[in-house]
Amino acid sequence: MKILLLVLSISTFSSTALAITPINTKDSLLLLKKLSSTKRNHHSFLLNNSRGGDDEIVDDGANINNDNEGVDNSPVEVPSPVEVPQSIATTTITSNVGPNAKTPPGILRRTFPAFPWNVLPNYLTYFRCLSIPVITYLFYKPGAEMMTSVLFAISSITDWLDGFLARRWDITSPFGAFLDPVADKLAVATSLILLSGRYGMRMAIPTSIILGREIAVTALREWMATRGARSVVKVGFQGKLKTAVTMVAITMLLAVQKDVTPEKLVMVGLGFIYFSAVITVTSGSVYFRAAAPILFGKE
Repeated sequence: MKILLLVLSISTFSSTALAITPINTKDSLLLLKKLSSTKRNHHSFLLNNSRGGDDEIVDDGANINNDNEGVDNSPVEVPSPVEVPQSIATTTITSNVGPNAKTPPGILRRTFPAFPWNVLPNYLTYFRCLSIPVITYLFYKPGAEMMTSVLFAISSITDWLDGFLARRWDITSPFGAFLDPVADKLAVATSLILLSGRYGMRMAIPTSIILGREIAVTALREWMATRGARSVVKVGFQGKLKTAVTMVAITMLLAVQKDVTPEKLVMVGLGFIYFSAVITVTSGSVYFRAAAPILFGKE
């Protein structure tokens, strides 16, 4: 009986050992497989992120959605380039002009941003003043009639150009506002006096009318300024037309070459001068009528 019980005990122990051994081996294999799968998933995740991809990582042997539940696979947002405001980008170009200057800058201001454009209108006015003695010299130099005419024409163009640039670039200066009309009147008056010496009485009559009107209107504007009403006699369309016609006539007459230029061209130039004298009288009368209430103490 004891021998039988011993045999049964050994048999039971062997069976139990055999039954336990396969279970432990299977669990070990499952654990190793899971660890291997996790390692492959982790390697694939790192490789995918290093290439910048954002596709979902899938493993052939297992569903890893639950295993990587806490991992953020969303793509990294790259910040967009910061745009530089236009006002900052053009600071170096527009720094020499006024705040209301026309934009975008022209080709000259873009090409030479460091140039002091704010003083260019004044430089043009200086040129107009300096050209007066040069015109006088060339006028008495034989054979320099065409050169004299061209120089006066360029000087006349700068009269329009400096005002255009000052308005476009929103730049003004007290000295420029004073010198600009003075330079215009000096250039025109000098040329009219020179031409009066060449053509005699037929040129001297319109010259006296034009110069007399300029002196009277200038004095009227100064007096109105003391009364705080200078805007009443500000330059109008007729005044600008008179200036343009006078400069065209002077340019034509300065180009006349003695014994070479046809007399008909001389008559055309003198016709423009007389037409300018007529506009001079009508435009001057407009200024004096506008100022009459203040002149005669009615206001």
